Amino acid sequence: MGRPATADEGMGSAHVLVVDDDPRLRRLLQRYLLEHGFRVTVAASAADARQALSFMLPDAVVLDVTMPGEDGLTLTRSLRAEGLDIPILLLTARGEPEDRITGLEAGADDYLGKPFEPRELLLRLKAHLRRFAPPAPTGELRIVRLGSLEFDPARGMLTGENGTVHLTGGESALLSVLSRHPNEVLSREDIAAALDMTEIGERAVDVQVTRLRRRIETDPKEPRYLHTIRGKGYVLKPGV
Repeated sequence: MGRPATADEGMGSAHVLVVDDDPRLRRLLQRYLLEHGFRVTVAASAADARQALSFMLPDAVVLDVTMPGEDGLTLTRSLRAEGLDIPILLLTARGEPEDRITGLEAGADDYLGKPFEPRELLLRLKAHLRRFAPPAPTGELRIVRLGSLEFDPARGMLTGENGTVHLTGGESALLSVLSRHPNEVLSREDIAAALDMTEIGERAVDVQVTRLRRRIETDPKEPRYLHTIRGKGYVLKPGV
């Protein structure tokens, strides 16, 4: 599934799928997001969400973790495996750091603990929609070669011998940041700031790096292009 482009100035018209088994919270989020100009579809379960996704592609998904039947983490993993590369924000009553990391490892882009302020959700949602939007075209950005793969930073697109390699928005954003600074060590702090992930924590950067390596490296455990520099951060070393 591809991701639609969402311009910052037109973000209010973005379409959000809200998935939560709590009818009160569904109504609250639906009303709040509608008041801020979003289009909203609601679902009471993972099954309802799958049905909705079978005939429409939203710009983002707000998803409860703890639901009867298929839970939010399982649904997130499944959607990522199917190629859905739009922002996924998880909602959960479990707000411990390790729970957040579990959500990110599942493929989510953010993790908001209950109870939360609707305005905080709105701000995070807008931040992720900005991050997932393709970068503005520019002639200054060059194609980056990673073995048999080519990454176009201006379009946020990774291609290989068999065509387009599907990246999540988070993976594409990370690769874009690294591609703008080839052979330059970037600290976790700098990467987190560039990706609007400071509040989630620098550990989230490590999770995104692990996910990206699975896309670009032949052997993610022995990376050839995306290197860890102990105590300093990460560096992308393009090559053939």
